Amino acid sequence: MLDFRIDAEKCTRCGECVRDCLFGVIGMDDGLPFVTEGGGERCIGCQHCLAVCKTGALSIMGKDPAACGPVEGALPEPEQMERLLMTRRSVRRYRKAGVEPERIRHMLEMVSRHAPTAVNQQMVRLTVVDDPAVMDSLRERMTAAALAVVREGRLPAGLERIAQYLKGCENGEDVIFRNAPHLLVASAPESSLAPMADCHIAMSYFELLASSYGLGTVWDGIAKAVLTFVTPEFRAVLGIPEDHTIACVMVFGKPAVKYHRPVQRSGGEIHCVRL
Repeated sequence: MLDFRIDAEKCTRCGECVRDCLFGVIGMDDGLPFVTEGGGERCIGCQHCLAVCKTGALSIMGKDPAACGPVEGALPEPEQMERLLMTRRSVRRYRKAGVEPERIRHMLEMVSRHAPTAVNQQMVRLTVVDDPAVMDSLRERMTAAALAVVREGRLPAGLERIAQYLKGCENGEDVIFRNAPHLLVASAPESSLAPMADCHIAMSYFELLASSYGLGTVWDGIAKAVLTFVTPEFRAVLGIPEDHTIACVMVFGKPAVKYHRPVQRSGGEIHCVRL
């Protein structure tokens, strides 16, 4: 239900909400915004109309514009954002102590609510292991199962490189999870419009937010390969729905290493189109 409301005293009749609505949900009637015929079915709940209203005259879906907080003065300076991007590192050394569950929950809620998704579907599922003791149990069980697959020659074709990595676990080294206290899996229904892109965007948001809190993360391709192809039975253990595509896996925690400066990379190719 849209529950679309306009405070006529605050509304300046600027029409910004109408112009910014991608699906033509809002029109103008006698100078005031209103929901057009069939607009309720077309609305994707993006709340652009709420955000673009300068005076806070518009409310939709019961949202109070006064509770949103300001944009002006609340954003990092470009130099601060650049420094965050430059100093983010792939961390593979972690302290045993876990991150506070409340902190993890807060970060995941921020990502779940604000990472963009195709047509605002918001169908990304963030599966987290927030208890280090549970992570230790999962680490032991999943590693043992993966090594059994390798020893018994049941590894799917094309995963020979993963087999070489997994052999490193035979001496007790945690090659799969890097001794991290936490695991995060991003998945989405195969039927959603952009499951892979939505999940990668969400995980990128989480990575940068975690970095701002001084936490370490690493995109864990080995863990994804093991979970997806080597020991897929652990999907059910983690509670990942059968119809979901596992897009990416990340481990995170308090780093046991400190980096003192950004690196100097050459970067990829940038191509400017000239017509």
